[in-house]
Amino acid sequence: MRMTEVYQIGRRVDAYVPASRSFVPAALVALVLSMLSTIATAQNQNVIRVETELVSFEVRATDAEGKPVSGLSASDFRVFENGSERKIDFFQPMTRPLGKRPLAVVFALDVSGSMTEAELERLRTSLGEFARRLEGPDAYFSVLTFAMDVKTVVPFTNRRERLIDRLGRLRHDRDGLSTHAYDAVDAAVRTIVRNGPKAAAGQIPQRAVIVITDGFPVGDVVSSRTVIERANTAGVSVHSVILPSFSRLDRGKRPVITPFEASRLTELTGGISILATEKSLDPILSRLAAAIDESYVLAFYPEPGDKNEFRSVKIESVQGYEIKQNRSGYKLED
Repeated sequence: MRMTEVYQIGRRVDAYVPASRSFVPAALVALVLSMLSTIATAQNQNVIRVETELVSFEVRATDAEGKPVSGLSASDFRVFENGSERKIDFFQPMTRPLGKRPLAVVFALDVSGSMTEAELERLRTSLGEFARRLEGPDAYFSVLTFAMDVKTVVPFTNRRERLIDRLGRLRHDRDGLSTHAYDAVDAAVRTIVRNGPKAAAGQIPQRAVIVITDGFPVGDVVSSRTVIERANTAGVSVHSVILPSFSRLDRGKRPVITPFEASRLTELTGGISILATEKSLDPILSRLAAAIDESYVLAFYPEPGDKNEFRSVKIESVQGYEIKQNRSGYKLED
């Protein structure tokens, strides 16, 4: 991720001594001019423009009960690259005293025949509350639907009322013969990269995709492995809400593991996978909103080297909290 930081400390001071008939000792004039010149030089030297490639990781810390931990600082984390500890050069929580970091969230909603109208109605009523919790001038939301095709229902907007209004256009795909879940996540990642908020003014935006599906992808063009690689490169965390399916052989006692869960797409992008066992999606989306709201971004300057080399990165908590990071490492960008 390319970041440009400009530090402006003070202004240029131009020394000017007007002509005067009053007697001023030459030594005093020389001293004043020398001091002003020194100040001007020092201030000009403090105008620094830094342009560098920061390697960033979105991380979440949870306690023994699985609850997000807030209020952490850079000193609460340790970063290891290929086993060697690295200095944290940039740190920022999602929520700060002066506001939140920029946020881009894309919902990818399964509207295939496998989802009922009642489940779609639950989506409409729950997504608005999710956006309310995270809304802000730099929080952007978009909605895609997928069945046989991937469609954009709501382009990126930071206006919750517009999001809610557009959600009324959700429609069930009664003729859907396939469920392109991986294609939808891939489209969501590309949407974030193209149209989401960019790094600026010393802030790295958080990027997330939330997939709500029954977990049985069919007919995808893009593989789950490719989606994971693209999400890692873009710094996107993929969260999933799985509508449970049950096996007749087990008499409906336990939900079956779906292909989407088995792909580990959520796990390998630092996301959360939640089984929707309750009728209301509100508690689930509230949990996801809390996870997003209590995350942190860590970044460091990479050492030069082979751009084809994959560098493994492990982030640990000094206090022993469980850490989830949005990718396991990186390659140098061209």
